Amino acid sequence: MNKDIIEGKWSQLKGRMREQWGKLTDDDLDVAEGNSDYLAGKLQERYGMARDKVKEQIRAFENSI
Repeated sequence: MNKDIIEGKWSQLKGRMREQWGKLTDDDLDVAEGNSDYLAGKLQERYGMARDKVKEQIRAFENSI
C-alpha cells in the first residue's frame, strides 16, 4: 500500500471518529494516530466519562469499522 492510500484511509477514519465523538479536534486525532490510550484519555477529558466506559466505546468503534 502506498503512502497516499494510507493517508486517505486515515482521513476517512478521522472523519468517522469526528462523527462519533464530535468534541475531539483534528489535532487530538493527529496526535492519537493509532494510540488508543491517548485517544481514551482525550475522550475522558472531553466527555467526563469513566475509563472503562471510554475503552468500551473505543472497542465498539473498532468493531464497527
